[in-house]
Amino acid sequence: GEKPFKCEVCEARFIHKSQLKSHIRIHTGEKPFQCEICNARFNEKNSLRNHIRTHTGEKPYECNFCDAKFSTKHCLTMHIRTHTGEKPFKCEFCDSRFNEKIVCGII
Repeated sequence: GEKPFKCEVCEARFIHKSQLKSHIRIHTGEKPFQCEICNARFNEKNSLRNHIRTHTGEKPYECNFCDAKFSTKHCLTMHIRTHTGEKPFKCEFCDSRFNEKIVCGII
């Protein structure tokens, strides 16, 4: 789809202006969201929400294969790939596949 909002620093493009505003914080270092428990600061509200779960122990994401529970959707996604064998990322140099976006050790 069309991404009309462009970052002036790195050329990244976004569908929504709010996404650009959040992205710009990567460049400025602004971290407006603060944990009231330990004062850790974050550039995105969702990152703060995930962090707070380290204090509360909340794990709302549950694996349908083995009932393991996780505090973030990303952790659940990575775990599910251990069951499915899914490897969605391919090295552009050697065609090896990986379950997460990493740099292949071949280079």
